[in-house]
Amino acid sequence: MVQADRDTERKVISILKVLSESSEPLGSTTIARELETHGVYLSERTVRYHLRMMDERGFTRPAGRDGRGITQAGLEELKSALASEQIGFVIERINLLAYQTTFDPRTRTGQVPINTSLFPADRFRDALDAMKEAFAGGFAVTDLVATAQSGEKLGEVVIPEGRVGFATVCSAVVNGVLLKAGVPTDSRFGGILEMRNGEPRRFVAIISYAGTSLDPSEAYIRARMTSVRRAAATGAGRILANFREIPAPARPMVEAVVADLKRSGIGGVLLLGEASEPLCQIPVGLNKIGMVLVGGLNPVAAAEEAGLEAENISESGTVDFRQLVSYREL
Repeated sequence: MVQADRDTERKVISILKVLSESSEPLGSTTIARELETHGVYLSERTVRYHLRMMDERGFTRPAGRDGRGITQAGLEELKSALASEQIGFVIERINLLAYQTTFDPRTRTGQVPINTSLFPADRFRDALDAMKEAFAGGFAVTDLVATAQSGEKLGEVVIPEGRVGFATVCSAVVNGVLLKAGVPTDSRFGGILEMRNGEPRRFVAIISYAGTSLDPSEAYIRARMTSVRRAAATGAGRILANFREIPAPARPMVEAVVADLKRSGIGGVLLLGEASEPLCQIPVGLNKIGMVLVGGLNPVAAAEEAGLEAENISESGTVDFRQLVSYREL
């Protein structure tokens, strides 16, 4: 009985996910087809059965002929459901985005991974102003961003009414480009990196990707643990950063890829360590090299520090590189 209940919950969550990614109501035929792209195979009849049950629970609402839309209660259920089964979700998401990254820094074409932040439309200009120092201080993967209005999509996120979507490039772009170059990357954790005199010093907080269902950067921003604006203004503060490991023999290839990325306008790599030696007080494995990446959500953290709150969805999909513009143009 317990297993049957869990199977039902998985089906409900899968349907809610499909509905959350659509800006329009969907019927059972479309939902069944979209579920297949997520590896979930349900007949239209089964989808209709679950939709009726979800209507009763307040997760969905009828909209048009045989169509359904997701409710706020459905969105909340999607966020919180099956938390125990989402342990390690972040590392899986990073690996998936790395695979989906097709960006070629030499031609400046292809898909890049993003984080999406949702700001109230009437506060977006203020948020942009608060983020300027973080971009100027080099605390972003790149100064290239994307925006979207209500009803449009950024990656997999549909922008809700009254909000502006703001996409920053995710540090997983480094994983993706290295993967295409044949270099495996071990994403170990997201953390808070202490800056002194404009230089990275040590990690003062870390969350292992393999042991969490929440993105570390989202958690740190929500907990008000950053001081990105102070780091940009004085060289001393605490910023979002991520720690990776790469095989030591791959260092020359990694350095070449990092150089290509910089020429294309994408940075992100703060430090590259030495073989088997600690980096920012973090030990690394034998014949491995540590790599510290700047957190893609640092500009958004700066806006939150200024009292301009956003809803953040890390690793929210990919966009075409040509869709990005300099934040200065906004």
